[in-house]
Amino acid sequence: MQLLPEPIRRLAAWCVVILLVAGVVYIGIQVCVALRPAVVPVLLALLGTALLLPVHRWLLRAKVNRFVAAGLTCVAVLAVVGGAVYLVTVALVDTWDQIVASLRRTVRELADRFGASGTSLEDLAADALDLLGRFGGTAASGVVTGVGVVGQALGMAVLALLLVFLFLRDSDRAVGTLRSLVPRGSADTMEAMARRAFEGVEGFMRGTTVVALIDAVFITAGLLILRVPGAFGLGAIVFIGAYVPYLGAFVSGTAAVLVALADRGFVIALWVFGVVLAVQVLEGNILQPMVQSRTVRMHPAVILVALTSGASVAGIVGVLLAVPVTAAAFGAVHELRTRYAGAGGPPTGGSDEDS
Repeated sequence: MQLLPEPIRRLAAWCVVILLVAGVVYIGIQVCVALRPAVVPVLLALLGTALLLPVHRWLLRAKVNRFVAAGLTCVAVLAVVGGAVYLVTVALVDTWDQIVASLRRTVRELADRFGASGTSLEDLAADALDLLGRFGGTAASGVVTGVGVVGQALGMAVLALLLVFLFLRDSDRAVGTLRSLVPRGSADTMEAMARRAFEGVEGFMRGTTVVALIDAVFITAGLLILRVPGAFGLGAIVFIGAYVPYLGAFVSGTAAVLVALADRGFVIALWVFGVVLAVQVLEGNILQPMVQSRTVRMHPAVILVALTSGASVAGIVGVLLAVPVTAAAFGAVHELRTRYAGAGGPPTGGSDEDS
């Protein structure tokens, strides 16, 4: 080894470190995937705690008991989420027939344009029913699997809500518990890394909530001006979708355009598309940099890679958790870099300045 040049030895050392870290990360991801029903509620609960902790602190400053404050916070979450789900459901129910009718008109126009005017939707439906009859067993098993997935998702949601309650109630003991689990020599470093990681998640959730609220208000106002039905429900979809960067905006914008197309026609749908696009441009260039300027900021390329990785590992849940987990990792790495630079870097304030 001594015969190799110094740059080659450093490169080899870094390769070994990278391989070891990659191996540990890979094993950790596989363990998390295997224990997904337990890991996902914990991560969701941490996100919820980071978002709701300011409300809990405000209640504590108002001399409310910790147990009662945690309970009131969770009840408020249930009320908000339930209201959003209700608005979205009402919007979809009220406009579903119109959306189907619009899609029927679109299919007929496309069929006429491409020389398939003799093919009706009834023929397509008959073919679909024939295929369903041939593969009925597969379809039935798929329905059973879907019901199982929904039940598992509801169970994880209930567990996550209970964990949010416990995390809020016992938030004053978090630091002591963490320090008791690590060796004394590294307790300060681990506490600083944990605080920085949680601050990254808290800042991301808080900033995303503010931006989501502004997006929902502007898009809802535009839909009301254009007299699109279900404007408040679509605004709720926009608010929820904002927690998934890029993908959420695309899905919520598509829903708004479809509803406008169904009820008001092609021209109003174009106006709705323009409103959604303008709000997204305003968000990406002004709101996000301004609101999240004091939190962990990540390049869009990093966010896209994180979303892709999260989707490949855990599907929709992975997409939801990818960016906050990456923000926490960025915060912890930044804290390590700061401590390493402060300990091993050149001393600040030399004798020339003191004299």
